[in-house]
Amino acid sequence: MPQISQPAPAFTLPSTDGGEVSLSDFKGRPVVLFFYPRDNTSGCTKEAQGFSELRADFEAAGAAVFGISKDSMSSHEKFVTKRELTVPLLSDEHGSACEDYGVWQEKAMYGKKYMGIVRSTFLIAAGGTIARIWEKVKVPGHVEEVLEAVRAL
Repeated sequence: MPQISQPAPAFTLPSTDGGEVSLSDFKGRPVVLFFYPRDNTSGCTKEAQGFSELRADFEAAGAAVFGISKDSMSSHEKFVTKRELTVPLLSDEHGSACEDYGVWQEKAMYGKKYMGIVRSTFLIAAGGTIARIWEKVKVPGHVEEVLEAVRAL
């Protein structure tokens, strides 16, 4: 996992806004990346809806916001439509960004171990370095906390 003050790992991923998004496209602007386990699950839906509801506030603070999971573009597009999301979702089907950001980790449920995305958010400063990291995110109040951190940059 990258550390605070280190350069954010570069990526280029397909987006529900069309085309591809590269981190380098946003140099000079803060970027929020929220990694989440799966489209259309309870916590992931609440988190994506929260970022969507406050997207205008993030933009007013100068920040771009993207959700990332290993779901396919088809799954993302259905998720966006069904939940009326406005925040763009990026598909990391091959898991390279998840690996680079250290969010692809061993998890356990009901005594079974498996690999999955640990819900995490990264705030990348305008200069391209990691400004803040939230690991093992609990959804209630998280989006507002990230917005405050963006405003404090």
